[in-house]
Amino acid sequence: MPDLTWWAWVALGAASLIVGLSKTAVPGAGTVAVAIFAAVLPARQSTGTLLLLLIVADIFAVTMYRRHANWRALLRLMPAVVVGVLLGVVFLAFADDVWVKRVIGVILLAVIAITLVRRRLGATAGGEGSHRVASATYGTLGGFTTMVANAAGPVMSMYFLAARFPVKEFLGTAAWFFAIVNIFKVPFSVGIGIITAPGLLVDAVLVPLVVIGAFAGRWLASRLDQSVFEKLVIVFTVVGAVYLLVS
Repeated sequence: MPDLTWWAWVALGAASLIVGLSKTAVPGAGTVAVAIFAAVLPARQSTGTLLLLLIVADIFAVTMYRRHANWRALLRLMPAVVVGVLLGVVFLAFADDVWVKRVIGVILLAVIAITLVRRRLGATAGGEGSHRVASATYGTLGGFTTMVANAAGPVMSMYFLAARFPVKEFLGTAAWFFAIVNIFKVPFSVGIGIITAPGLLVDAVLVPLVVIGAFAGRWLASRLDQSVFEKLVIVFTVVGAVYLLVS
């Protein structure tokens, strides 16, 4: 078991709860978990450790919304996503912890900017959603960001919203997208050494908190003040990203 301080375990526990919540109640909140894991664990190991927790949370999301996926949209995205994932694999194979940490910080700031742009322009961006150029752009960026930092949530949310999916179709398509992509990433993550035995031990401790977060998210989904929560998520993510860039 990694030698972590008590506050590090508290931080990882909170991040694990957020992972569950992000899949069943608050899309995009997972960027906070990315920042926490990268701050507490070595940057490369944090990516692999968090990946397995995300897959656990994906199971809950797919179970809830499995019948509402737009498979045509998913198939259109997948070639570009594969390219993005492979680019991320190449980067992780050569980058050290310092570079990975810096890139995670930059990615988090970038996805925050994308989220803010989506809020401002989402109503007028719908025509781009189904365009092949948009699929290639968002797919490649989503594949790279999810491989390097597990931070593709805001990127793909922008794409799905631009495509003007109904709510359930949005949730179902996103659930299947991340479940498929995260499982696809596992062999690469093992091959380049970012999924490690110590990371698996950390996951074993944290999985129950992911489950609790997922069930809590399902219960809270209709009770949260979403706009206030999203503003808090953005603030916390900016703080986390800046910390990674200057630490």
